[in-house]
Amino acid sequence: MIYFIYDGSFEGLLTAIYEAYYRNERPDYIITDNEFEQDLFSHTITIHTDHKKSNKVYQAIEEKISFLTLQHVFYVYLSELPGNGTLIYQYLRLGFRLGPQINSHITEAIVRKVLDISQRVSHERHRMLGLIRFQKLACDCFYAAMEPDHNIVGLVSPHFAKRLSDQNWIIHDLKRKIATVYNKKEWILTNLDVPQGLTYDNNEEFYQELWKSYFSSTTVRNRINQKLQKQYMPIRYWKHLVEKKT
Repeated sequence: MIYFIYDGSFEGLLTAIYEAYYRNERPDYIITDNEFEQDLFSHTITIHTDHKKSNKVYQAIEEKISFLTLQHVFYVYLSELPGNGTLIYQYLRLGFRLGPQINSHITEAIVRKVLDISQRVSHERHRMLGLIRFQKLACDCFYAAMEPDHNIVGLVSPHFAKRLSDQNWIIHDLKRKIATVYNKKEWILTNLDVPQGLTYDNNEEFYQELWKSYFSSTTVRNRINQKLQKQYMPIRYWKHLVEKKT
């Protein structure tokens, strides 16, 4: 078995796919170093990220297959599910053969799996747009913590760059220790450790209590549907919702 090992970045994955086409060795698996488990029958090749090569693959996907396919590839990458690198490689091999029509070939197991994962990532992005809660810090910056299933912090940020364009804000993925930081002009994605002892604005507690009161007052007690609520607002997200804090 031939394993291509890449650094975990999207550019690294695209570089590995480039090498899969231009090297004599064709990989059986494309995985990150963290995923790899050594055995006696494995032959590993370390792929070093090359931005020129990754850009060529990026452009080839968009031009020879479709922009939608490129989006599906990126969303599957952001899913961080085990084996996603190999799945993307298999999907693109099929895509370069079938062209723009690949996503209509739902009888292909690889296509169905890619579309399913991409949809799950897209749904979580859409869901989180309504579940992210900002809290004002003493430094005149709004802070929101999240712990999504998938790596979607970069997907939700453009929305808030438009909606909160006149504010400084941070959206922090605590699980991955990354965040988007916006300075009223542009946002960047950066590493950020879990904060200790944040200092909130003097009025923040008042506004949180106000929001809790509003949430409680608009609830129709005899029409509460816990099952439906958990479907649209799963329990795993509740710890960062102001209205769910006691």
